[in-house]
Amino acid sequence: MPGRNLEAVIAATREVGDMAMARWRGEGRPVDVWHKSHDNPVSDVDLAVDARLKAVLGAMVPEAGWLSEETADNEDRLSCRAMWCVDPIDGTRDFIRGRPGWCVSVALVVDGTPELGVLYAPALDELWVAQKGKGATLNGESLRASRRMIFDGSRVPADSLPKIDRDLIMVTKPNSIALRMALVADDRADLVATLRWGFEWDVAAAALIASEAGATVTDAFGEPLRFNTPRAQAFGVIACAPGIHRAVVARLHDRAVALTSQP
Repeated sequence: MPGRNLEAVIAATREVGDMAMARWRGEGRPVDVWHKSHDNPVSDVDLAVDARLKAVLGAMVPEAGWLSEETADNEDRLSCRAMWCVDPIDGTRDFIRGRPGWCVSVALVVDGTPELGVLYAPALDELWVAQKGKGATLNGESLRASRRMIFDGSRVPADSLPKIDRDLIMVTKPNSIALRMALVADDRADLVATLRWGFEWDVAAAALIASEAGATVTDAFGEPLRFNTPRAQAFGVIACAPGIHRAVVARLHDRAVALTSQP
């Protein structure tokens, strides 16, 4: 497939990340914000980044489909072998509040699997890159994910922990789910796990980065993630050290039971 050039993808992601950084409220810049739905903010910067990425990446691989949080979905992508899977600003809440836990997330999915993944977090000066079968890097340094074997005491990015998870240890939690998964890839966390429907654009790049670093990445049931699906969603995501994956799946099951049994 022509145009599958990792360096060009990195350059495009850096360009739009720097463009967003110039408007980041952490630098005191004005940002226009509104809500697409309840508790779902978006800014004019999200839309500008989306438009620029669609133009640049679309020119790289014209035959690829497009799936992005800020573009109306088109089922034509389902007939494409390749698809760009993009979140222009993952962690918009941190972006608009002037916090650094946001990034640009870009993945090229081929035959349902991410082949290239780039996360750029300019406020943190972090560039995460992965290519299928070739490992993952952070700012050019090779990544090795957590190798923890014992579930109790595992580090998890969180602001607070429910009673059932009090045996875990909280570490800093960026708003971006992609950056939380990347923390597992960099051995700054042992697990990230969610129990809700999530969109492919949130996790495609991070899933490749984490798995190429040696983490196990699945849905909440422990099954492999697939991309370019009709709903563009999966129920939950797990990124964790391989040695605790079974325990993480079991804990999510217990948490789900506890939630459904509440009055």
